[in-house]
Amino acid sequence: MPAGKKIGEFSFKFTTFINTPGPAGGVFRQVTWEGPATGFGAVFTTVTFDGSSKGGTYSECGTAFMDNGDFMHGIGQGTYESTAKHRWRTLGFMQLSDGRRMSSEGEIDLAERSWKGKLFEMS
Repeated sequence: MPAGKKIGEFSFKFTTFINTPGPAGGVFRQVTWEGPATGFGAVFTTVTFDGSSKGGTYSECGTAFMDNGDFMHGIGQGTYESTAKHRWRTLGFMQLSDGRRMSSEGEIDLAERSWKGKLFEMS
């Protein structure tokens, strides 16, 4: 589990799935997710996965439209690994536009088109 105090949870559904050619015959999988995250309101994020069905890395860039009307951006990266048929475990971190950093752990269920997990503060 990531270090730090738990600050919330997220529950995303994917809205698009785009494949693009990568280096050495590989394929990047770019997925756009949307859904609520505790303390962040409505979140829209694009994640690019690089690796195999067994595991790899990802990069992420998103925007949260906060409940108070403001918005915040975040850029991050992480890893994923297969845990069962069509399920990936994720571990990542993100730098937020307000200067904070947070980490996350989650599970992607490709059959359900969902990504759910927990958010943690980072010092």
